[in-house]
Amino acid sequence: MHLDRPLTVVLAEDDALLREGLVTLLERFGHRVAAAVRDAPALRAAVRDLTPDALVTDVRMPPDMTDDGLRAAVELRAEHPGLPVLVLSQYVQHTYAAELLNSGDGRAVGYLLKDRVGNAREFAEALVRVAGGGTVVDPEVVRQLLRRRENPLQRLTQREREVLELMAQGKTNAAISRGLFVTEAAVAKHIGGIFLKLDLTPGGDDHRRVLAVLAYLYSQGSD
Repeated sequence: MHLDRPLTVVLAEDDALLREGLVTLLERFGHRVAAAVRDAPALRAAVRDLTPDALVTDVRMPPDMTDDGLRAAVELRAEHPGLPVLVLSQYVQHTYAAELLNSGDGRAVGYLLKDRVGNAREFAEALVRVAGGGTVVDPEVVRQLLRRRENPLQRLTQREREVLELMAQGKTNAAISRGLFVTEAAVAKHIGGIFLKLDLTPGGDDHRRVLAVLAYLYSQGSD
């Protein structure tokens, strides 16, 4: 996803050095940080007052130093549907992470782990993608969320697993139909079954396709 304009960002991070570093990084890529705050109440107030293009937030911050930042993000997404939110944290908070990723049909949302972001450009590109309505989720986040429940791929038929494997290879529906010698209508039906069995709610098929592929890749890595 490419945006041709700079973003207005609200940043929430309780660590002062990291907060200032993120401000510098975002400005270096041409974005404007409208507010850089250290706690959840200030985060809520900034988003409500400034209506930013995107919110970047940590999970743990005052006042409780638990999951205040993530809970605030979930609340703000409910108040402002479609608000792009990129979580940048050291760990996965399972309950609210799942709720955030399921909000707004999973569009315009991301969850990255600080120690797994390769470089500044990778982070900046992730933010632009989220602000443009895309989804960016670290595979480790998916792994930890799926580990807390049964492997949903066990619900799939053999044919659905074959279709999902080809989806993970980046193949289109037309290419999958040719590879499996079935009609595109049959492929679409199998993909619908995959979405249903993986509990991927109706909304954007592109988003659901990404999450289905992430689930498949995680299952391959844990075999």
